Amino acid sequence: MRKNVIVLLARQLWQNAFRSKVMLIASVLMVFLLLFSAYSGWENYHDQNYTRDIMQHEVQESWENNPDKHPHRMAHYGSFAFRLKHVLSVFDLGMENFVGNAIFLEAHKQNTVNFSEASMSTGLLRFGEVSLAMLLKVIVPLLIFYLGFHTIAQERENGTLKLLIGQGITRMEIVFGKWLGLFGLSLVFLVAVFLVLLFFVVLESHDGLHTDSLLRYLVLLVSYLLFFAILSAITILVSAYSKTAKGALVKLLGIWLLFVIIVPKSLQAMGYYLYPTPSKIEMETAVEHDLVQIGDSHNPDDPHFKALKDSVLLAHNVDDVADLPFNYGGFVMATGEALSTEVYHKHQNQLYEVYGKQNKLERYSAFVNPYTAIKNLSMAFSGTDFRSFLHFKDQAETYRYKLAQEMNRLQMELIPNKGKAGPNVISSDYWKNFPPFEYDFLSIAQVFKNELTSLLALLLWSVLAVVGLLRSSSNLKAL
Repeated sequence: MRKNVIVLLARQLWQNAFRSKVMLIASVLMVFLLLFSAYSGWENYHDQNYTRDIMQHEVQESWENNPDKHPHRMAHYGSFAFRLKHVLSVFDLGMENFVGNAIFLEAHKQNTVNFSEASMSTGLLRFGEVSLAMLLKVIVPLLIFYLGFHTIAQERENGTLKLLIGQGITRMEIVFGKWLGLFGLSLVFLVAVFLVLLFFVVLESHDGLHTDSLLRYLVLLVSYLLFFAILSAITILVSAYSKTAKGALVKLLGIWLLFVIIVPKSLQAMGYYLYPTPSKIEMETAVEHDLVQIGDSHNPDDPHFKALKDSVLLAHNVDDVADLPFNYGGFVMATGEALSTEVYHKHQNQLYEVYGKQNKLERYSAFVNPYTAIKNLSMAFSGTDFRSFLHFKDQAETYRYKLAQEMNRLQMELIPNKGKAGPNVISSDYWKNFPPFEYDFLSIAQVFKNELTSLLALLLWSVLAVVGLLRSSSNLKAL
């Protein structure tokens, strides 16, 4: 292949595209949508994080300002955990608006994450919000198909394809020249979006998050480069194998509908049908049933904990809990906390398994639908996918358990048993010394591990795109 010929053909495609009114209208529309989505995304990110950070600070102040009191009362006083947004959520909102952002942490109970945007918005949110990623995942692919459907099919109809071949230009040069020109057009939109995103990343990232955000940014950039290269190749292939330009356009519109709407929605419905999730009431009923089976740590007459009391007295060779070297009430609360947490974890893991099966069905479809691959990668590296949400939930639960057990430990060590002299409260300095909740985002290594399937699918599509272009070069018909 001659590089100068390929570049010449690509340049010709560019010139023809920029002469058309379609490119002008598309560019104006994209600039408007780019500015709107960038502004709304940044405002949402900045306002939400500012509010959540203020609330987390107020929660910690409220916790520390409690007076001297019994530690078990502090365990039930509890705290809150707020989920901060990653700076790259400016790019891809993902599931941000559909999952909660605050959870109340208290002893003996795991609460749900509440206050999602969807729960406090109108039904219009189901149609999605305009974001930078939405432009690249939905709008630009449609533009690529529209700008490239006629690249080869129309030249065959007009007879110019036969003339090009007659002038000594090889079929491979024609195919790759058209592909390069179309891919170059898509980069106009890609570069514009990622330059805006880079500004936000540099502006907001600091300390340890700076490197993480830049690495995520680079992965997103490379992923979208591959995605647009694949879409450009699909466009050229459809145009090359279509008899007419009109037929190529119809086929490409059908492919866009399949990739973006029909296949993802169908697989979501199929996943829920094959692996149904229990309702909230069913889940709470099942948890409550198991909690009843392990007993009530607050009930001194509960059979399970009565047997526990007898075994503890026997182990320490005493006849009364007042003679134990630690506060028995704190010991019971710690044991009950461990048992109830185990029950919650069991049901939570079962629910996660069902979600995992549902998501796998859609995730593996990336090998037949490149849109699925780029959607998963885009959300994951923007910190807005479901696994990022579960990561926050797990961190909040770990903090809740540590808080409850720390209060139980303080009760065991500092509060005397009934019948013994001593204070029934401890200093408020202990509340101040307990560290506040801090949310850490998933490490980029873990995100890579989670999205290995999507990465492999995108690479496979890239290889198939090259193979397809090479095969079409040898089979391209001039008439």
